Amino acid sequence: MGFRAHPELQLLLFMVILVIYMITVFGNLGMILLIKGDSHLHTPMCFFFGNLSLVDFCYSSVIAPNMLMNFWVENPVISFSACATQFFFFGSFAGIEGFLLAVMAYDRYVVICKPLLYTVTMSLRLNVLLVLAAYLAGFLKAAIHTGFTFQLSFCHLNVINHFFCDTPPLLKLSCSDTRVNEVVIFAFASLKNFFFSTCLLIILSSYLYILIATLRIHSGASILRHKAFSTCTSRLMVITIFSGTILFTYLCSSSCYPRDQDKVVSVFYTVIIPTLNPLI
Repeated sequence: MGFRAHPELQLLLFMVILVIYMITVFGNLGMILLIKGDSHLHTPMCFFFGNLSLVDFCYSSVIAPNMLMNFWVENPVISFSACATQFFFFGSFAGIEGFLLAVMAYDRYVVICKPLLYTVTMSLRLNVLLVLAAYLAGFLKAAIHTGFTFQLSFCHLNVINHFFCDTPPLLKLSCSDTRVNEVVIFAFASLKNFFFSTCLLIILSSYLYILIATLRIHSGASILRHKAFSTCTSRLMVITIFSGTILFTYLCSSSCYPRDQDKVVSVFYTVIIPTLNPLI
């Protein structure tokens, strides 16, 4: 259904989202080319930034092109297999982004709080392993979630009141009431929330230690303190928006807020966040 409840805003929304998506594409692909082409940027931090840019590009491209196309289609339709594919890749890249943000927070913690041990601690081998683990965890989580979600029965309505195939609107369409499916979905949701909470805890703990270390910097070294704050506060702001909007969407029941508000909140973590990362 997209944003069809407000037909007078269709053109404006199309233009805004198109501009944001173009910034996302050129910003993230430009970041990747810049890091790959400049030997001075072959550092652990830029290695993580390059992978985050790749994930952001893929993450946004799973949602935005189809969303833009549906603004001009009178009766937008998505097949069952296409819906499952979009669901899988969105879950994959969203999960990878969460794990990467946790890894990058730890990287910033080591470089600011333990600078003399940085080159030893964050070796190239460890960096590659951390990134591969993030990709593996993201794809594995999405595969399990997709498998259990699309084993449910959808035998009544087929109108998805959203602009992409996401968990809450799909579960509202399901007519399955078997206890096994409910237990499996509850167990997996609990496991997913555990991993998400763990990543969030790592991020917040890392930035707390960074804040303490930054405040301990001698007042005469104001440039160093300013650099540390500017590096971390903007990244923490994006993490807060990313985590906060996801938590709002998935932890609040359908009675907490109207569906249109759910769609607006979803725009933040599907379209806007991939744009902010390369700008920062």
